[in-house]
Amino acid sequence: MTRLAVRTRTTAAGPVVELTGELDHESCSQLRAVLPGLSLQPGQQLVIDLAGITLCDSSGISALIAARNHALAVGAAIALAAVPGRISRILALVGLSQIFPTYPTAHAAQAAWPPSVEPRRTY
Repeated sequence: MTRLAVRTRTTAAGPVVELTGELDHESCSQLRAVLPGLSLQPGQQLVIDLAGITLCDSSGISALIAARNHALAVGAAIALAAVPGRISRILALVGLSQIFPTYPTAHAAQAAWPPSVEPRRTY
């Protein structure tokens, strides 16, 4: 059984979800389950901190897309923080690096908020 720890915290810019462990077929439902309970308001930003991720498969990527869709549905934006190199390469290969703003840390993502333009809704 894979293990994924999911921690959330709230900031002025919006919620931060910190993931530690393996984000895969067996654990991605944990990320999906957290999304509806987040205190995410229109105009805020959801930050997914991937610093502690050791593995991410296609189901994990799908869960990240679900998080993005959740944020966009409430009129918020999303940013990924501390994306490990191997995950960054996957996002680039499948064209998702263009829709996920990335930052070296969750703090850097929060400091960059608010954006100068409204979040785009692209699917």
